[in-house]
Amino acid sequence: MKELIEIQKKLKAPKNQYNKFGGYNYRNAEDILNAVKPLLAENNCYLMLSDSIENIGERYYVKATAKLYNDEGQSIEVSALAREDENKKGMDGAQITGAASSYARKYALNGLFLIDDTKDADTEEYKKQTQKPKKDDVEEKIQQKKEEAKKETAREKLIKYVKAHDLDMNEVARDYKLNCDTTEEQFEEALKHLKGGK
Repeated sequence: MKELIEIQKKLKAPKNQYNKFGGYNYRNAEDILNAVKPLLAENNCYLMLSDSIENIGERYYVKATAKLYNDEGQSIEVSALAREDENKKGMDGAQITGAASSYARKYALNGLFLIDDTKDADTEEYKKQTQKPKKDDVEEKIQQKKEEAKKETAREKLIKYVKAHDLDMNEVARDYKLNCDTTEEQFEEALKHLKGGK
């Protein structure tokens, strides 16, 4: 399917999301879909996403399928699985399934469009990483870093506490619903609760 080859060559899906808790950039299914839509139109193709639930052993999985069609009716599809957690604190069944669906769809799209983690030379991120900063900018950033280092955030205090008490970071993040949208106040509350306060 020649259209898929063209889409794969041209598709740039940057990691526009930022996980503040983990300190890393990532892309989600919506980022990929936003990047691919113009290329679908350009190549007279359309994309269908579908989900099904599969039981494998004792666990349930969401199977997401990304299927690309051209205007001649040819198609190609890729599927990916994501396991539903048996229970996830603070989430009802629909939210658990929705989270697994989003994850599976992202990886089905990654597989279909051959998305990897290379940095593209035409992105702002690439330019920021490769251009040399001016001397004033460097000095200003050094000063900012020094000031930031003096202030320990609630997130940093929580991480330090978890490590010092040999707790599982993933469990703490799950139990207290800590993620990229967590505020400093929420980190403070979680730390207070961990220390035994109410």
